[in-house]
Amino acid sequence: MQRITPHLWFDKEAKEAAEFYVSVFPKSKIKNTKTLHNTPSGTVDVVVFELMGQEFQAISAGPLFKFNEAISFMVNCDTQEEIDYYWEKLSAVPEAEQCGWLKDKYGLSWQIVPTAMGEMMTKGAPEQIGRVTEAFLKMKKFDIAALERAYKGQ
Repeated sequence: MQRITPHLWFDKEAKEAAEFYVSVFPKSKIKNTKTLHNTPSGTVDVVVFELMGQEFQAISAGPLFKFNEAISFMVNCDTQEEIDYYWEKLSAVPEAEQCGWLKDKYGLSWQIVPTAMGEMMTKGAPEQIGRVTEAFLKMKKFDIAALERAYKGQ
């Protein structure tokens, strides 16, 4: 059993959002759905779903809480094709795009990042890290080739 499960509060869209996320991420599934009656929020839908082995729970419990950028989910990508795929599927608020961050149609923030960038930022010399940082701060969607050129000083 997973010991920590992210819990996502939606107004009315928990089931719809879970179905959407499961359609975007491979090896994902809805595990179960329940409707609770007579709660302080009225009738509440609860959905447990899994994205690539990570379990989540979503609840439709009214407009009391909204997502913000203080919480985001990071998707590590090995190729530019993966970055492009997730960006196309998830990004719904162009004005929120910055430094690999995007916001989906439910207001949830995601970071779509190249795995290689993590290696550059941890293994690089200070000047390499500086060049990569300068390059990615100008990007919305990450470009692996441009980051690699910056890392190499090209």
